[in-house]
Amino acid sequence: MEKKSPHILNASSNLLGFSMLIITSLKITKVSHNTYLDEFSGVACVFFACSCFFSFLAIRTIKEKSEIRYERIADYLFLIALFCIVLSVIMITTMILD
Repeated sequence: MEKKSPHILNASSNLLGFSMLIITSLKITKVSHNTYLDEFSGVACVFFACSCFFSFLAIRTIKEKSEIRYERIADYLFLIALFCIVLSVIMITTMILD
C-alpha cells in the first residue's frame, strides 16, 4: 500500500490556510453573523489541523500498526473537513447568485 500520509499532510495544511482565509474574509466583511459559513469553516479548520497532526504522527511513528491507524484517522478527518469546505463553497456560491 502506498503511503498517503505526506500527501494528506500537504493537502491538509494548504486547505487549513484556505479555511482560515474564509473565516478572515467573513469577519472583515461582517457577513459572518448572517450565515453559518464561519461555523462550517471553523469546523473544517479543526478537522484539517487534526488531520495534519495525525498524518505527521503516521510519518514519524516507527510501529507499522500505529502508522496505519494514524493514517486512517488522518484520512477520515481530511474527508470530513473537505465536506465542510464544500458546504462553505456551496453557501458562498448561493449567496453570490442571489
